[in-house]
Amino acid sequence: MKKLAYIGIISFGLVSMFGDIIYEGARSVVPTYLEYLGATAVIVGIAAGLGEFIGYALRLISGYIADVKKSYWAFAILGYVLLISIPLLAFAGHWMIAVVLILIERTAKALRSPARDTLLSVITKGVGTGKAFGFHELMDQIGAVGGPAIIAIILFYTGNNYFYAFIALLVPYFMMVAVLATVYFKLKAKTYDLLKASSLSDKRKSQRLTKEFKIYTLAVLLNTAGLIHVSIILYSATLITLPYIVVLLYLILQAVDAFVAPMSGILYDKYGKSVLMVPFALSVLPAIFTFTGSFISIAIAAILFGAILGMQESIYRAAISDMTAVQKRGTAYGIFNTAYGGGFLISGTIFGFLFDYRLFIVAIIYSIVLQVIALMLLYSIKPPTTT
Repeated sequence: MKKLAYIGIISFGLVSMFGDIIYEGARSVVPTYLEYLGATAVIVGIAAGLGEFIGYALRLISGYIADVKKSYWAFAILGYVLLISIPLLAFAGHWMIAVVLILIERTAKALRSPARDTLLSVITKGVGTGKAFGFHELMDQIGAVGGPAIIAIILFYTGNNYFYAFIALLVPYFMMVAVLATVYFKLKAKTYDLLKASSLSDKRKSQRLTKEFKIYTLAVLLNTAGLIHVSIILYSATLITLPYIVVLLYLILQAVDAFVAPMSGILYDKYGKSVLMVPFALSVLPAIFTFTGSFISIAIAAILFGAILGMQESIYRAAISDMTAVQKRGTAYGIFNTAYGGGFLISGTIFGFLFDYRLFIVAIIYSIVLQVIALMLLYSIKPPTTT
């Protein structure tokens, strides 16, 4: 069973690695690209926030359908195939066209994520959910570092030619599709057997989502709403440095994410809810450093955001699997991710507006208030039973 678990982590990780090369490579340059196409900070913030919201809110629908129809693989495959929208950014001549393609990519993320997370949570049962999601995130982040690195090199050697930067992402796209097909034929039968066995053995037979899950989801909504979005951090850097340096800043952010994710996953399996307090408490700091205005402080904000993101993408997801029965896990991930994305929609819009109008003190106070409330809600939750 453990052998299958680690095969699952590595297999899904490889697919995610190529996927991250594509969309994280693009995300590293999108704020700069949109500014180049004429977009303002509030447009960048709203586009990023709306993308996050769509990318997470639609998971409520895709997760529910995946649970009802048991169509986990179908959603996962479709979600990865639609990443073709990212190389097509090479042909966007207006910021509105670019935004549409970005939203398609976020929709693709929404389709695949609940299904993939459910498959991963079942396959990796017995090795620890925190460890499983943490090491999957590590594999994910290898691509998240590689993508921005590729974009930075292309921009540097082509004189900031965005066309070549985006069209080059066709290479990892076709590699991702090839690996995905291999993984599908290798693991499909075993994953459905495990899903059936898990449903029969799960002691939490109630089809209702727990009170703890609902409070936790609200806490995460406030946490993300009060965390300045990375697009605003990068946009602020764009105004004072060169495009390829902004991309390198994003690369460093992803490297920090890759380092923090597996460590936080292991700590979560050992210490439980107390580890969740850390990213909540740290979430106020990126806004403080971003709005000081210097490049060094903005770089610190990006590094802090990377650390918070690494914890969010590993232990936040692990906590959901510990709070919900497998029969409702796709739905639970959908609801949770809707709240998570909704928080970033609020964050991108509010911080983008406050940035445009230079209301920096208001932004910092706003972040502090929301994080304090989120921490209070998190503290009130009974610790989930870790595996």
